[in-house]
Amino acid sequence: MAPVRWRERLISVTSPDPRGHWQRAGTVRRTALALVVALQTWYATQAMIAVLPYHGEQPLELLVLGLFAILSCWISAGFWMAVMGFVTLATGRDRFAISATAVHDTPLDGTARTAVVMPICNEDVSRVFAGLRATYESLARTGELDRFDFYVLSDSSDPDARVAELDAWARLCRETGASGRVFYRWRTHRIKRKSGNIADFCRRWGRSYRYMVILDADSVMSGRCLVKLAQMMEANPNAGIIQSAPSAAGHSSLYARIQQFSNRVYGPVFVSGLHYFELGEAHYWGHNAIIRVAPFIEHCALARLPGRGALSGEILSHDFVEAALMRRAGWAVWIAYDLPGSHEEMPPNLIDELERDRRWCQGNLINFRLSFARGLHPSHRAVFLTGAMAYVSAPLWFLFLLASTALLAVHTLVEPEYFVRPSQLFPLWPEWNPERGINLYIATATLLFLPKVLGMSLAMLHGARGFGGRLRLAVCVLAEMLFSALLAPVRMLFHAHFVTAVLFGWKVQWKSPPREDTETTWRDAIGHHGLHTLLGIAWAGLVYWLNPAFLWWLLPVVGALAIGIPLSVLSSRVRPGRAARAARLFLIPEEARPPFELRLLRRHLARAAPEPGFVDAIADRSINRLAQAAAGGRLRPRSRRPASSVERVARALSGGPEALDRHDRMRLLSDAAALAELNAALSGSPAASHWSAHAPA
Repeated sequence: MAPVRWRERLISVTSPDPRGHWQRAGTVRRTALALVVALQTWYATQAMIAVLPYHGEQPLELLVLGLFAILSCWISAGFWMAVMGFVTLATGRDRFAISATAVHDTPLDGTARTAVVMPICNEDVSRVFAGLRATYESLARTGELDRFDFYVLSDSSDPDARVAELDAWARLCRETGASGRVFYRWRTHRIKRKSGNIADFCRRWGRSYRYMVILDADSVMSGRCLVKLAQMMEANPNAGIIQSAPSAAGHSSLYARIQQFSNRVYGPVFVSGLHYFELGEAHYWGHNAIIRVAPFIEHCALARLPGRGALSGEILSHDFVEAALMRRAGWAVWIAYDLPGSHEEMPPNLIDELERDRRWCQGNLINFRLSFARGLHPSHRAVFLTGAMAYVSAPLWFLFLLASTALLAVHTLVEPEYFVRPSQLFPLWPEWNPERGINLYIATATLLFLPKVLGMSLAMLHGARGFGGRLRLAVCVLAEMLFSALLAPVRMLFHAHFVTAVLFGWKVQWKSPPREDTETTWRDAIGHHGLHTLLGIAWAGLVYWLNPAFLWWLLPVVGALAIGIPLSVLSSRVRPGRAARAARLFLIPEEARPPFELRLLRRHLARAAPEPGFVDAIADRSINRLAQAAAGGRLRPRSRRPASSVERVARALSGGPEALDRHDRMRLLSDAAALAELNAALSGSPAASHWSAHAPA
């Protein structure tokens, strides 16, 4: 799986059905969407022209109109996607649903082997292996376990995490009898992050499998879901990727519970709407999806983007690009939007979510460079555009609000101008139309919030018991709307900062997100939201000084910024989240009636043994032998080992663990002879006291 330079990349089509029977329907649907969005945007812009005092005749008003038109188009596209998703789910009629093609209760072909691949990097080891074990045991219940193998692909750079991973893998194999079916590999050369990890797997073992299912470290999937994905692949020989729609569950903080609720109530209408318009040219989100290995190896290797700066180098959001390359080779990419049994977790607080968004922002802006790459399907060019727009819309909103404030200042502090065009015969009288402004505001709010109402209606239509009943569902939807409205200006400023930082070439560090319930401290909140709070207060004061009546229009923005610090802190707390759970608020069906795999996950987490660390790999005989086996290589005599290895062992014996930095510890874990020598030397030696003091209690 060798990458080819983008300019030299050849286009080859290898799918048995490169166009697909759905191609015409997809083209018609997307054309209709473009026309409807354009028409709606035109009407909204005309309404805005009627609101402005000079009806778009001044430069500042033209700027406001241009920004408003772009943002209206963005809102309209999301609105119609949700509407068609609602219609699809409410009627239950979808002749292109990929899940309907799977043959039920039919055993998988013995040659159709699937690898379940989980790349990890410095993760919560107990959570990773509890989720993997839950998935493994759920799959075992289907009777199709023989068709699957599991791979844990570690890029961890923390020596304690690496030892804990080894021990957890050995325990999983020992307790489930999974030896020879669950494999663990630590990668020595950690390049290209997750995409490089998957590529390395494909080079080593990919040709032994027809399919592979990619999991994230927080993923859990039911056995039935895994089997169904493989059956869908078997039933659709031209399918290259089938993406499931994961439901979010797992965290207890109030923030995570609200996001899980939002994902569960509104997510189905948006995901099914995506499927309605994209069909076999859909998104791939990088996890909880099945991939046909052979075309992935042949077509989806990722080369570096030429140039300098933050928008060059490695492809970061690799999933969108891999889907585009798969489709360019004629293989379809589908979303199985109605497939149950796929789960993931949400960030536990706002700051962690924003850190994730910062990485995604850079990745999506890099991908936008590929919008004009040769041979890509227009649908995936649109995916790159919308991926970038998801973040670029934030600075556009900010500029729109600033321009509107500047417009207010001009009309308040500057004498009216009655002749704004050359050779104008009659004066143009500036006039405000607050009634039309209110109507436009209501129409925009409707486009923003109606999809949420549709999601709630769909949940009620299919039975609201899993959400705590209809009354609780309605109350929680209203509370979520208020919460999301308060967060929107906060996210707007952060995303505007992220986009600006990327455009100025400030690269960010990509690291694994936290998987546990981490609460935001007041100090962290002040550090992240302090400037935005001051901006909100100053902005409100300026607008009040210019025109007190206009403050009511801007209050949802400046008011939310002013309370950003307490909102971030209090929403991250676990106690109110658990209180909401006890009151059956923000409840989701996965909590009301937990599926088997999530019950297994909680059970294994509750029974998780203490995680060993680097010290145990030296001092504990059984873990030391496991680490030796993982390091591989021959146990060379001391005289034939590199001087650096001998010196490292001597330093460890004389100074204990504190004499070794992270680099030293990682090198020792890859040196079987040094591990054996250290363990033997510590047995009954006074030097053992240096190590036993650091062993976990």
